Amino acid sequence: MSVEQGPDRADHPAVSRVLAVLAAFGHTPQIRHLPDAVRTAKAAAEALGITPAEIANSLVFAADAGDGTPPVPLLVLSSGGHRVDTIKIADTLECAPLRQATPEEVRAWTGFAIGGVAPVGSLSPLRTVVDVSLARFAVVWAAAGHSHSVFATTYDDLLTMTAGTPVEVV
Repeated sequence: MSVEQGPDRADHPAVSRVLAVLAAFGHTPQIRHLPDAVRTAKAAAEALGITPAEIANSLVFAADAGDGTPPVPLLVLSSGGHRVDTIKIADTLECAPLRQATPEEVRAWTGFAIGGVAPVGSLSPLRTVVDVSLARFAVVWAAAGHSHSVFATTYDDLLTMTAGTPVEVV
């Protein structure tokens, strides 16, 4: 795989937070610091020379009961080749209806900006769903806390590190 290394962002606070969590799980992943921002699964896949399906796309949703109570965050790690079915996920989890979280909610709940949301290292614990279709790949890539940084991992490691629930998300 030929990826030109971009500027080193390992010292970025969000990337450092992700690396610390990964290290706590005994992982020292291959991190790629890309020269350009990769805010979409398609852009990340192009930069890495892989298919979008091999990207563990971190999407934040809000389970919003609509009764005045604060929405509850849900992190969905979806194959980058999929469009998430929020109704199906809400039904599977037996939770309030889901809506896409606002950029402000994403930042408040995770500490990451959209495009750099990592599966681990959020500011507060997030209930997490992991797309079962990611299991078909030996390696998947996820955001590492910055829109220029990604790391290699596996489906099984994503489940373990996030305490995620395997779900068919489409």
